[in-house]
Amino acid sequence: MALVTTKEMFAKAYAGKYAIGAFNINNMEIIQAICDAAAEEKSPVILQVSAGARKYAKHEYLLGLANAAIKDSGIDLALHLDHGADFEICKSCIDGGFSSVMIDGSKWSFEENIALTKKVVEYAHAHGCVVEGELGKLAGIEDDVKVSAADSSYTRPEEVEEFVTRTGVDSLAIAIGTSHGAYKFTADQCTRNADGVLVPPPLRFDILEEVEKRLPGFPIVLHGASSVPQEFVKKINSLGGKMPDAVGIPEEQLRKAASMAVCKINIDSDIRVAMTAAIREYFVEKPSAFDPREYLGAGREAVKNMVKHKIVDVLGSNGALEK
Repeated sequence: MALVTTKEMFAKAYAGKYAIGAFNINNMEIIQAICDAAAEEKSPVILQVSAGARKYAKHEYLLGLANAAIKDSGIDLALHLDHGADFEICKSCIDGGFSSVMIDGSKWSFEENIALTKKVVEYAHAHGCVVEGELGKLAGIEDDVKVSAADSSYTRPEEVEEFVTRTGVDSLAIAIGTSHGAYKFTADQCTRNADGVLVPPPLRFDILEEVEKRLPGFPIVLHGASSVPQEFVKKINSLGGKMPDAVGIPEEQLRKAASMAVCKINIDSDIRVAMTAAIREYFVEKPSAFDPREYLGAGREAVKNMVKHKIVDVLGSNGALEK
């Protein structure tokens, strides 16, 4: 068992019409929960590290925990840099043992994005690492990624083939209507269902279909793809939290995307709300508790259950390691 690239993972996912979950990690409990869930469901998995996670937990700790998880779970893992802002950050992660990096050049012009992505690809490939690029801009806020709705833009399918060909990138994140963070859409962008819950606009599957037509077999990535389950939002709010109008992407739309060209789906907010709800509930039920192992243990179990649900009901990757 080892840290591996996503190349074989994605080839199998594309053929099997499922997606691999890329779950953001920040501490030991979250890593344990993700890897235990993946091992039990016989699913491939990607541990994803944001700039914020590297600042909080530090590179060496996260790398050490990932290697420990491989030994403990008995499965191969990919360790991926999420939203690398520049060449230097990507190089640091490649040199530091990551098996996959994302270079986010989406804020630059098309030509500047190509030049930056190509530079990272050339260095990564020379060191046995794979690269994810991005075309189009997702709205929302997550760690150091902040894009307003006005500045967001859908991916242009006619640019995808040229971008992939000229950069040599291994996978591509596209913008089809997902958004970063737990507050993905404003109320005026949504409708409300009979229960008063905000319903976001549907994903642009026409863009995904056109991209797949132009690049058959090429792995596509969805960022900002948490669904922000309302039962956890309600629990957080009922226990003193304040998450008004937090709304995510409907899971049935993500499952549809996973059956198409999407081979990697990023999930962060969902495990955050699951962990937060469990810890809040623990303190309410046991107000005298002060042992971190107890309340973090409850949070870890909630994250594990969330990851298992995503693997089985959204990603469709359960059992893939046995095939």
